[in-house]
Amino acid sequence: MRLNDLFEISLRQVLRQRRRNIGAVLAIALGTAGLIVIITMGHNVKEKINMDLELLGGATRIKAYFDFFHEKYSVPMPQWFREDTVNALRRLKGVMGVTAVFFCDGIDICANNNYQYIKTSIVGVDEYFWDVNSFSAAKGKFFGSTEVGERAKVCILGEDLAKTVFGDEDPVGRLLIIDGNFYRVLGVLGGIGLGDRVEKAFVPITTAEDRISRFRYPDQIYVRCNTWNDVEAVASSIPSVVGTHQPAEGLQVKVALEHLKRVKKIAWWVESFVYLAVAATLILGGFGIWNIMMANVRVRTREIGLKKAIGAEDRDILHQFLTEALCLSLGAAFLGIVLGRVAVESLALLLGSRPPEELFVFCVFLGIMFAVILGVGAGLVPSIRASRMEVVAAVRYE
Repeated sequence: MRLNDLFEISLRQVLRQRRRNIGAVLAIALGTAGLIVIITMGHNVKEKINMDLELLGGATRIKAYFDFFHEKYSVPMPQWFREDTVNALRRLKGVMGVTAVFFCDGIDICANNNYQYIKTSIVGVDEYFWDVNSFSAAKGKFFGSTEVGERAKVCILGEDLAKTVFGDEDPVGRLLIIDGNFYRVLGVLGGIGLGDRVEKAFVPITTAEDRISRFRYPDQIYVRCNTWNDVEAVASSIPSVVGTHQPAEGLQVKVALEHLKRVKKIAWWVESFVYLAVAATLILGGFGIWNIMMANVRVRTREIGLKKAIGAEDRDILHQFLTEALCLSLGAAFLGIVLGRVAVESLALLLGSRPPEELFVFCVFLGIMFAVILGVGAGLVPSIRASRMEVVAAVRYE
């Protein structure tokens, strides 16, 4: 029998029994679609999760600071992070961003229309501070590189501080007196997980250097890693990078290692569960094909006997049943590829990023390979059983 005839007959037989085949087809289709979605979008989803600092509980952020009371010094010895040190840290592999920060407590501030002074903490930050900490503005906007470069007299208020100073009025655009200088409020820092930052005022670090009377150079930095897999390597590299550019005595590096381990463990279990679910679905589809083909062998016993009686050889019967199983699994796989493509496009729109097209093509190839293995593996035993039937017994079968 010619190959194209064999596939045509097998495909016709599969379509004739489509109602019986629907369970196995759906199992393989869903398993193939799941495999495509997980592999194609897995990297994008993990990247989005890693970008959500609040979801990870700050596990991808590292804090480094100098301990003024280091045992090497007989008296407190102030240290700060120099600009070339911070730039070197930004060039580290696995680092998404670095921000230099300084805190100053007990600074007088008041609104320009009431002159009722309160004391609060002023935080001098650069333009990278907001992205490194994944902060968002509840009102207005954050200052950026322009304001930092121009040493502008602008500020961002924490939500609680804004209510204390301005009450229910909108603070954006209002003037505020900080340490004897007028500042314009650009925005309000809001959101969950901010801790006591809602009670602080943030000014450009260059402005703080010029105008805050008790200014110190930045003695704290926050390093944001690209993914949780980069955290340990980056944390271990920070002391050597700092030591290369300046004295590193008293340097402390804080990493939420326990929390990081919990996050990675949870992610590993979730990923493993998803892959097991996909594998189980594909295996169930394989068992479905096996049951269908075994039933076909029983139902078509007389047909097999008649074919052998008119000259069909064992290998002809084997090839036909094996091809039917292969057509069944491949048809289900192609349906799964269509479903997978739809799911990938939907997730790409939802996440706002598209995976590489070559990755999808690789997943399609992988899905077809799985379908071939399932079809041959599940259809082999029934096909062998059909090919080894005795002619007389098969013809007389009722």
